[in-house]
Amino acid sequence: MNRLRRSLLAAATATATAALGAITISAHAATSAAPAVQAAAVAAPPAGFSLTWSDDFTGAANTGLNTGTWKYDTGPGSSFGTGEIETMTNSTANVYQDGQGHLVLKALHSGTNPTSGWTSGRVETQAATFGAPAGGVVRMESVLQQPNVNTSNGLGYWPAFWMLGAPLRSGVSWPGSGEVDILEDINGRSSVFGTLHCGTNPGGPCNESSGIGSGEHACPGCQTGYHDYAVEIDRSTSPEQIRWYLDGSNYFTLPQNRVDATTWANAVDHPFFIIYDLAMGGGFPGAFGGGPTAATVSGGQMNIDWVAVYNKGSGGGTTPPPSGTNLAQGKPTTASSVENAGTAASAATDGNTGTRWSSAFSDPQWLQVDLGATHTINKVTLSWEAAYAKAFQIQTSNNGTSWTTIYSTTSGAGGNQTLSVSGSGRYVRMNGTQRSTQYGYSLWEFGVYGS
Repeated sequence: MNRLRRSLLAAATATATAALGAITISAHAATSAAPAVQAAAVAAPPAGFSLTWSDDFTGAANTGLNTGTWKYDTGPGSSFGTGEIETMTNSTANVYQDGQGHLVLKALHSGTNPTSGWTSGRVETQAATFGAPAGGVVRMESVLQQPNVNTSNGLGYWPAFWMLGAPLRSGVSWPGSGEVDILEDINGRSSVFGTLHCGTNPGGPCNESSGIGSGEHACPGCQTGYHDYAVEIDRSTSPEQIRWYLDGSNYFTLPQNRVDATTWANAVDHPFFIIYDLAMGGGFPGAFGGGPTAATVSGGQMNIDWVAVYNKGSGGGTTPPPSGTNLAQGKPTTASSVENAGTAASAATDGNTGTRWSSAFSDPQWLQVDLGATHTINKVTLSWEAAYAKAFQIQTSNNGTSWTTIYSTTSGAGGNQTLSVSGSGRYVRMNGTQRSTQYGYSLWEFGVYGS
């Protein structure tokens, strides 16, 4: 499924590309040099938060990404719905770790036509579990350097750090599934734009395809140095809020009551997955008079130091898994149903956060693991995809037929849940009795801990 980003397209989205002679863009030397200093460590959690997940890109020089954690989005930019003209690849010419603790996305040009022949990179997290539980807060943060270009040689450059709602991966359409753009800049303007996309397209409560956003906010030095970009989704306050930060300063806040309650909940109150990309051309640069020209340099790069997700708050939300051995990993796993052959029950206990079990679209449904022997159980973890359980029980059994409930809720919030329980049994199951969406139940991973 193509993951869409129609970010901040102005009402007039025609690109402003001048008629050009046969001048080769790649003849211009790129001004984005490789990072020259060792990367910084991932920042300690802000006060009250705990670290949920991070990556500081410590791979060897000129190596690709860990595909257990990241996935490459490849293919023509035209498939993303934004008018981009590059082709996204998984080549280390376009996407690589530099051996100094950075991920680099590099846009390259070949040929003589400035509006074709571009390649670049776009990656997203395998996990779609980063979100704020009810009553909690999530913070997505990254330190990076925008491409070192300017308004003379950077027309068409479109770097972005953003996230899409996990329901998109389960078939909920954009923009209703939600998109939060943490950083966008275009044409080397030394700016940052923060935006929420929601509702329907075109128009709707979020004025799509422009979205509701900060507008252009000055970002001095963001082309020539590393800066800190973050967003917080706060479900602990009423109304809920999304807050955008640049170098620790809150430059834009969007309250829940800017749109109706249903639109907000559908777009915001669920997990997300994180994306980086370096696009070329498209509606957003075009709306500001951009689009690659003969003066646009080849080789501009976005250098990413680290990325982290922090959480605080209640509600069985997005927390790290407990330490110790996962008794369920690799053990025989069965389910009441599966959505299709690619979402088998065993995918929830294979230790791979990029595979998942999903059920038929009805209630109730269950997922059951055979531990092979009776164990005392003190924690259960559930890493939900967007289609999570609102009401479910954790149950144990010694024979696989008679069940004892050791945990129950009717207000599940999805995300990554770590549940403290007390029980014993050879068999452990998640018994879902009310879905949160019109789809089935879907778990990236189901973990059982104890002795």
